[in-house]
Amino acid sequence: MRLNKYYSAAFLAFFIWGFFSFALKPLHNYPSLDILFYRVFFSVITMVLINLIFRKNVIRKDWNHFKNSSSKQKRSIVSLTLGGAIFLILNWFVFIYVVNHISVKAASLAYLVCPILTTVFAYFILKEQLTKWQWVAVMISFTSCILLSFNYFRDIFYSLIVATTYASYLVSQRKNSEMDKFLVLTIQLVFTAVVLLPFYPKYSGPIPTEPLFYGCMFFVVVFFTIIPLFLNLYALKGINSSAVGIMLYINPIITFLVAIFYYDEQVTSLQLFAYSLILVSIVVFNERALFSKRKNALSSKM
Repeated sequence: MRLNKYYSAAFLAFFIWGFFSFALKPLHNYPSLDILFYRVFFSVITMVLINLIFRKNVIRKDWNHFKNSSSKQKRSIVSLTLGGAIFLILNWFVFIYVVNHISVKAASLAYLVCPILTTVFAYFILKEQLTKWQWVAVMISFTSCILLSFNYFRDIFYSLIVATTYASYLVSQRKNSEMDKFLVLTIQLVFTAVVLLPFYPKYSGPIPTEPLFYGCMFFVVVFFTIIPLFLNLYALKGINSSAVGIMLYINPIITFLVAIFYYDEQVTSLQLFAYSLILVSIVVFNERALFSKRKNALSSKM
């Protein structure tokens, strides 16, 4: 039962993110940088208020823990938290740009590739081991990316940037387990806001006056930023990365279906074949987790 809440958190986070384009597409006439500015600033205001009003004891507890940590632990906490903030802001900016100026399919592809990139990064950075079948899955995914790059180099280029930045965020946060997850997310967003603030006067457009903008930003901040990011970090506390990786595929599958059936984006037979290869790589990569659970379920029934 305890594990179920972590699986539910991961599933819900990526299910919500699958519909992110519904809040972003109405804002396509606004510059990507403006959307990023307001997303970060409004998120910071909301999360700081939540912490100050409802979570003072958590702040006090974590501050005491940080003060009593060794110098090495302090450096690790600070570097992982602030480094994660940099990866997060890069991911957000490129993702917003891709959805509004490239295609929703490109955004979908990014999060199909992301779980495999995450594992490859973890292999080289965290020294986590891969099985031979997982390496086969990586090669299948790489082949599909090559296929998708034919006549669509721009799409695959931006997709890989989105995937790389979020994979880097996940790998960096996998080891960032000393502090409360909601507080860590708040600190990361505050740091991001401080970095962006000097650029706001020069690079932002006129202050939006349309109610549509602020209505969409409310959904972006609450439903597509604070809630899913917290659920994602919370899930990583209780289940391993491969389990979270399986859930991650919910996001691009929903996004891809939305792109085809709601936004009527055109898909070629080559793209369908390449996406199919990615789905094959997903099954191959997670075959142990998927089929061992099925085998255990069958044996328990017997």
